[in-house]
Amino acid sequence: MSLCRYFPTPSDRMGILWSLLSIKDSVILEYGPAGTTHYSVGFFGKLNIDNENRLFTTHMSEDDVVMGDVKRLEEAIVEIDQAFSPKVVFVIASSTSSVIGTDLKGVCAYTQEKVNARLIAFENGGLRGDYSIGLYEVYKLLVNEFTEKKIDIIPQTYNIIGGSTGDYRSKCDIEELKRLMKESFDYDIHTTLCLDTSINKISTMSSVQINIVISYEGLASAEYLNSKFGTPFVYSVPYGYSQTLEWLQNISNTINKDINNNILLELKDKISGIQQYKTYFSMFKMVSPKGNVYGNYDKVLGLSKYLEELCLQVENKICSHSLKNITNADNSIKYILSEKERIEIIKSLRHSFVFADDVSKTLLDQTNKYIRFSSPFMNTSQIAMHLPSVGIRGADYIREQYEEYLNSLYY
Repeated sequence: MSLCRYFPTPSDRMGILWSLLSIKDSVILEYGPAGTTHYSVGFFGKLNIDNENRLFTTHMSEDDVVMGDVKRLEEAIVEIDQAFSPKVVFVIASSTSSVIGTDLKGVCAYTQEKVNARLIAFENGGLRGDYSIGLYEVYKLLVNEFTEKKIDIIPQTYNIIGGSTGDYRSKCDIEELKRLMKESFDYDIHTTLCLDTSINKISTMSSVQINIVISYEGLASAEYLNSKFGTPFVYSVPYGYSQTLEWLQNISNTINKDINNNILLELKDKISGIQQYKTYFSMFKMVSPKGNVYGNYDKVLGLSKYLEELCLQVENKICSHSLKNITNADNSIKYILSEKERIEIIKSLRHSFVFADDVSKTLLDQTNKYIRFSSPFMNTSQIAMHLPSVGIRGADYIREQYEEYLNSLYY
């Protein structure tokens, strides 16, 4: 294992934790040392996740580890059930309990008769992969375990699958998608996995007319809902004007409803407006405009296409997690395991339009134009809800920053 100078890629355990904390009427109990949960609480505070009375730890003594005693876990489950009356208690493995092979599913099975809450065990303790694996496991388990048999369809409703509090400004992006769905089709959101949802909302996910998937980690869940309940889905993320138009057209074809003409005219006008950039590049005598993107797979894929639509060559498309579980992944997107190699790439950039995390910002030469685009973010909080990176408003914002970047090259 190589040394890590900055922040390691979050593990599957972290992806599970930050997703489950977004589910109301549930509690998370981590079977592990108190120190790991203390770290998690601080991290989740930066993500604006409310974890009050939601995240607990059993703590583990040396005797628990050596002897495999799970009495603390059994008592903690009963205590949480009596004190908070949650609908579900998610029992999560820590790296310590994973290493010693604690049978969390077995403990939950024989403790279930002692509590009213439903017990669900996650035995991923940070040893099975990065956070993308954790997200995939959560989305898949939630729809398999909680979505009930098909009930009456609620007209003009949809779910979003693939939202994640671990993504920078994910809530802003969801708000823009909701606005587009409302103004384009007069459709209303039912719930989002996993942002501001609840056990009740998840149990009734089969009541919608369409599922909208915005990350590959959520694709298997949408496929399950399609095979089980016949709910159609669309999988793509609308970065830029052309991709937003294509996204809306795919939804329109799926639900058999026309897009609001005002939205269509707005998008077509903006698509026409960006044709001007084709003539810009003859003006740059000394520096050729170029872009670099770092983030999760769907972000890198979608944003890179938009930058190319703006006639910007994207030099490096770097994914923040492993690509091994993505079928037919875009070959131009790379996952670089070595932190040293990533640092060297970022430090080498000059006069580039860079979308990345706050670690990258500290490494960039001042000739570059930096846009915060992904986690981790160290020097800010997510407060504003009107600054998306997707949809029409997201494309407008990125285009403004692009104009500023281009103006900096006139020298």
